[in-house]
Formats: sequence, structure tokens, C-alpha cells
Amino acid sequence: NPNMENDNKLFAAHIAAALQNTCATDSITIRKPTIPSKSPFMNFNPPTPPPDAKKPMESIHEAPPPPPPPPHLEEEETNKGKKRIRLGICAMDKKARSKPMAEILSRLSDTLFEIVFFGDALLLHSPVSEWPIVDVLIAFYSSGYPLDKAIQYADLRKPFVLNDLQMQHTLKDRRKVYDLLEEAGIDVPTHVYMSRDGYVSTGTGAGTNPKESELVEHDDHIELNGVVMNKPFVEKPIDADDHNIAIYYPTSAGGGCKKLFRKVGDRSSEFYPDINEVRRDGSYIYEEFVETQGTDVKMYTVGPDYGHAEARKSPTVDGKVERNSDGKEIRFPVILTLREKEIARRIVLVFKQLVCGFD
Repeated sequence: NPNMENDNKLFAAHIAAALQNTCATDSITIRKPTIPSKSPFMNFNPPTPPPDAKKPMESIHEAPPPPPPPPHLEEEETNKGKKRIRLGICAMDKKARSKPMAEILSRLSDTLFEIVFFGDALLLHSPVSEWPIVDVLIAFYSSGYPLDKAIQYADLRKPFVLNDLQMQHTLKDRRKVYDLLEEAGIDVPTHVYMSRDGYVSTGTGAGTNPKESELVEHDDHIELNGVVMNKPFVEKPIDADDHNIAIYYPTSAGGGCKKLFRKVGDRSSEFYPDINEVRRDGSYIYEEFVETQGTDVKMYTVGPDYGHAEARKSPTVDGKVERNSDGKEIRFPVILTLREKEIARRIVLVFKQLVCGFD
């Protein structure tokens, strides 16, 4: 889809611009970004008065100022003779060497940035004392990533970190994410936790009577912590890396269970008509099933002031992934409401992830 390709390139350009605006300095000392207090995504520029407004008549005929030099020449002149900022890409090679990352890094000025890739071998097998010293660090968790070592490195070298590393530990537990969302005033579905590991919720996930922690199951609903959850409801493992999510349907809709999973070929879910009982082998979140007319919205942000949203067919529809002629999942750009933009802004600030994505 040519339009989507242009949107992705625009998104990469905004990330590059955000990195340069965040890190641009007169010396190698890194400046933290300024977080605006007002709602984002609203760049209001008051109209400029006409050139002859409140001017004496003769000023209208003054010679115009000389045009500024081209941006690239101005940048090269500004940075001539100065030390470049060392930008460390501290992520697994599958992410660090991906096409999206290459697109982002291609937009960064060679006169301002020196790109340093850490690489899997270094991250997994070398002590943090041997990791390269950088001024700015892009580090984010993915499967197999040594997050604790990355935190040790950041504490040792103290670079400017774009995405808070300690908070990435929090993101690995869906219960902690829900509790923080509620604390920030962000709406979440009605939910209750079945915590078999002793977790104590600070939000509504504890239910109305946490002492009633025994899960009681009926044909069309469950009872847990004083909360009655009617089918259809969603069952999510607390581990954010576990994408084996289940939806249980009431007998009035034929019953059964739909299991969601990471895309395998052209499938993202399967329906099992004979499964009606919830899992009892670990800790789970149970939440109401929210009807979205068969559409999921994925949001990508760069800081609190820029976001790009895309819609795709929800895996709850029929489990078939719609792809284009290039094999890519079909998505469409979405214009968000002001309320949705404010939610995105709060998520960026609460979880301290300047570059992130969420559903």
C-alpha cells in the first residue's frame, strides 16, 4: 500500500527528528526533553499579522532579509569540529538490525550522531564493564533480552536513556500495567485478578472482597474476589510475554473458547467449541470482552506530542490475517479523537517510554 509506506517513512522521520531535538546540544552534554503541560498533538500557531500591520508606510518598502542557508549546510557548519554524539542501539539484533530501525537511523545526521550497535554476542556474553560507552542509549526489551544487565550498564555509565529501563520491568506484568493505568486516570475494562503468586493490587483488580480469592466457575460466569464476571470475558496471562489469550463465550452464543496467539502464517486465533472452563495453572486477569466492531487500533508514539495510529482486523473476528500482495498485514491510518490522543500522552508520561507502541 503506497500510502502506508509513506506513513511509515513519515513516522521514521519523526522519530529521527525527535532524537535530534532531544539530543541536540552545543556540547556533548545531553539535554533532557521538555515535557509540555498541555494536551499534545495540538500545535496551535496564532495567525501572523500582515507585513504592513502597525508599521510606518516607508517600512513596507524595506529590502527583505537574506534567505537562511540550506538546513544541511547550516547543520554542517554548526557541528564542524565538534565531537559527535555516540548513540547506542542496545537491543537484540532482530530489532536493532530490522528494516524499521534502519529507516530511522538513516534519517540521523552523520555530522551529529555516531551510531554504535551493541549486538547479541556482547549483550548476552560480555560483562557490562566491557560494553561501549555512549552518550545516548536506545534500549528496549524483547524476547531473550538481558534487561537487568542493561539496567546495570545504565547505572554504571549514566547515558541519557530514551526509554526508562526500570519501568520496562513493570511492563512485563499486565497487572502492574492495569494498576498504573487506573492510577493515571486512564480507562480500562472491568477486570479482576486471579493472583496465585501473592500479588497485591493497588487498583480495582483486587475486587470488592479480596479474601474471597477462590475462583468459582458457572456455565455463563465466574465469581472471584467478590466480583461476578459474565461471559463473554477475556482471560489473559499476567506475563506480558505470554500471548496465549482466551475468550470464553456464553451458552446463549453457543459456548466455546477462542484462543488468540501471535500470528502464525495467516492465522491469529482458533475457535474451540468444546472448551468452556477457564485455566487453573497460573495467575490470570479476567476482564469483560469489549466489542470493537471487529477492529483493533495500534498506536505508535514519539514522546508525548506525536503519534501515529493504524487499524487492522481484530483476531477475534475469524482468526484470518488479511495481507497485501507483499505479504504485509493490511492496516489503515486512523484519525484519533482528542480524548484518545490525551490517553496516548498519559501513557507515554506514566510509563516513561518516549518511543513506544500500544493497542
